[in-house]
Parts: sequence; structure tokens; C-alpha cells
Amino acid sequence: MTDFPKRTIILEFDSALSNKDLVKIRDNLSAVVAQGEFLWLGGDEGTRLHRMRKNPSGGFGRHQQFELKNLLSLPGTAKEEIDIEGLAYDGGYLWLIGSHSAKRKKADDSKTAEENALLLTTVEAEGNRYTLARVPIDPKGEPVATYDDLTASRLKGDAYGSILTKALQEDPHLGSFIPRMLPDGTVDGIPSKDNGFDIEGLAVLGDRVFVGLRGPVLRGWAIVLELLVRPMSDGILNLCPLGRNGEPYLKHFLQLDGLGLRELVIDGDDLLMLAGPSMDLDGPVFIYRWKAALNVRGESLTWGKDLQKILRVPFGARTDHAEGLACLSEAPLEIMLCYDSPDNRRIHGNGREVKVDVFEIR
Repeated sequence: MTDFPKRTIILEFDSALSNKDLVKIRDNLSAVVAQGEFLWLGGDEGTRLHRMRKNPSGGFGRHQQFELKNLLSLPGTAKEEIDIEGLAYDGGYLWLIGSHSAKRKKADDSKTAEENALLLTTVEAEGNRYTLARVPIDPKGEPVATYDDLTASRLKGDAYGSILTKALQEDPHLGSFIPRMLPDGTVDGIPSKDNGFDIEGLAVLGDRVFVGLRGPVLRGWAIVLELLVRPMSDGILNLCPLGRNGEPYLKHFLQLDGLGLRELVIDGDDLLMLAGPSMDLDGPVFIYRWKAALNVRGESLTWGKDLQKILRVPFGARTDHAEGLACLSEAPLEIMLCYDSPDNRRIHGNGREVKVDVFEIR
């Protein structure tokens, strides 16, 4: 049985959006973070951040969009999406991360079997997906290029990868999964929905950045990457050596019964982890607590018996895929879940409103 939310709240989208644009945003939410009266949302489509304000009913509305191409130097073409899969707020910065994944073309029911078989051979990678960035939030609650001594910055990289993916190409666990652009323009590596490399979680405390991998899952073990991020120059972030051989990351292995990570949230010294299938499946989905995760130094491996399964998350048949996790209050601890492909029962107000779930964690 799934656990029931304490309540539901409504997210109300901009009434000026065309129906096409509304559906692209509403049905592809993949990241969320609360910052005071504001709620920040990211999605699979485009290169924009979305902000809502809390209203008297406890929900969020007054939806506004902010174009990241105006704040960050993105390496991809104008049409490429960032595929935002994680958001975090810390130290005056809104942090965001793209999936860093390759993608396989989808089959199309309007095409023949032969045409679809050809589509399924096509693997693509987009430069903007290799984004780990932070942007200052000014006192008006708007993302800006600079504020005081804060500067919008992006992890060093180009259209073919970042310094993180280039370092991971040599990793004994992850190297064969990392997308590589070949000289002929094709892509080598395992696509995201094939248990390939796919970032879908982000948590930040100071210069410590925790990245959750939806895939790969290695013989049932999920992976969190820990990074130490420092500014290198205006607009550019660098990674510091952390591993025993100077690697710019640490690996934390977690026994999550074959599930990958969909989102991370810091709660004191603990990490709350939203976990679901690495492949294109509906469920199961759980929230786990990794106790004292922030006190761990060096690489680690944590068995399932040492992780607390605190919530069984509802999911639908091809709908209601939980992807965004945010902390709304600390006493009591309330978390909000938003869903990719929301079920029709969640959609109201001529499609402009979507219900999301709030759970109380004890």
C-alpha cells in the first residue's frame, strides 16, 4: 500500500500561456525547491526556470518564467534543452543541474515497424544537458547575473561534456556509461532510459554538492556523487580533487533494492532520497532517509538495513511519476512531491492548475 499525503495543494500556472506551452511545462516537472515565499520549478523542456509565490490558500501561483540563456553561457544550440533534473537553494544561490545524459529516439505509433526500428538505433546528446550551475537570487526573488559578491556561474565544460563527465569517463564503475561524442557525430555510451548515466537529484550545502544518479544502478546499488565546487573565474566553476587518486568526486553506493535516485533533499545531517526505477517503468517509488550522510568523509557503501524507508509514494499507470521533492517546513517536517505526467485527476482550472502532494515525515 502507498502512504497517503497529509494534504494536497495547487500549483497555478500563468493564464497567458498557450495550451501547447502550458502542457510542456505542467506535464514535465522534474525539480522543485522552496525558498521562503517562493517555489522554484524546473522541467525537462527548454532552458527556463519557473517561479511561483505562496498564496493564502497554501498553494502557489503568480507563475513567472526566467530565461537561463540570459544569465549563463550555455554551450549548446538555441533549440537544445537543459533537461533540468535537480534544484537546490543555498547561500543566496539557486543551483540547478541537467541530466548529463544521452537519449535514444522514441518509437512513434504513426510510423512503420521498419521506421521505428531505425529510430531506436539513434542515440543523441545535447551540450546544454551538461549543466551544473548556480544563479544569484536578488531581494525581489529574481535570478540575476550578479548580486553583491554572487555571480551566475556554470561548471567548466563545452558542448561535448563537462569536467565532471570527462573525469568520469575513466571511472571503473561509471566510465562505460558516460556519453561520448565520436568524430563522425554519433554518440557512444548508454542512453538514460537504458540504465545509462542520468543525473536526477541535487542537494547543496556550501561548496559540497551531492548529485543523485537515476542510472546506472549497479547490481541493485544506486550512486550518489559528492563534489567540491569552487569558482575558477567569473562565470566558471571548477571541481576540487576529492578521491584517493585525485578524482574530482567521491562515490557513495546505496542499496536501494534496484531503484535509482530521483531527487535529494538535505534534512539536518541526513539526506532524504526519492528513489524509483532507473528504466522507463512506473514504480515502485519510495523515500529513504540516509542518516548522518553529511558526516561521511570519503567514499562509502551503505547497506539497505542502514537506510530508513520512510514513505511509499503513490504512482499511476503511465502517469504520476514523482520527480520533484521539496521541504516546505521543518517542524513538523513537511515535504512536497510534484509529478511528471500528472494524472488527469490532478489537473483542474481548465488545465491551469495541478494538485501536488504534501506528506508529513515523522
